[in-house]
Amino acid sequence: MSARRILVVEDEAPIRQMIAFNLSRAGFEVEEAEDCTSARLRIADSRPDLMLVDWMLPDSSGLELTRTLRREAANREMPIIMLTARAEERDKLLGLDGGADDYITKPFSARELLSRINAVLRRAAPSADEPLVAGDLQLDPVSHRVFVGEREIQLGPTEYRLLKFLMENANRVYSRTQLLDFVWGQNVYIEERTVDVHVRRLRKVLEEYKVAHYIQTVRGAGYRFSAR
Repeated sequence: MSARRILVVEDEAPIRQMIAFNLSRAGFEVEEAEDCTSARLRIADSRPDLMLVDWMLPDSSGLELTRTLRREAANREMPIIMLTARAEERDKLLGLDGGADDYITKPFSARELLSRINAVLRRAAPSADEPLVAGDLQLDPVSHRVFVGEREIQLGPTEYRLLKFLMENANRVYSRTQLLDFVWGQNVYIEERTVDVHVRRLRKVLEEYKVAHYIQTVRGAGYRFSAR
């Protein structure tokens, strides 16, 4: 399983770097943004598994950023934790009502932060038995069956694993090397072009059901699944 990716949106560099250091030590993949504008660029490039957002940012407020993301279908379910020096109950309620999943007041310990992050990620994680759905496309991990509407799609085992992984990590870009590791396994030594072969096979089947566009090629980077 790939490391969870966290985007830290904080304008004070020492605080941002301290958070990033502790999260990296805990095994997370960390990206940093100093304001709302750079945060939106990071999200557009690849949606994180969780965001830590400071309330006070130079170009807008973290609260307004959170509200904006919650209005967007692609980011509506993305876990967000608000970081702020505002300790009054009314501010906490304002943050939670604005769409934050949790609220941490400064100063906080690395231990508390990690505990809150893990709790939010556990709540956000879909059940292993829960179907993966994108538009009319549905993958049932229990029965290992894939449907478009009422019609069942017949996929080979590798194409099924590839589709399942990409759907589980929708809107994130994966290189061929990463897909080899996550779908085929790190101890399997095959050429990167094998990924291209199986992507083509998967698309060919999905084309018959008008959903091949969900599997997107990102030039110079790899592949992603996106229903947008």
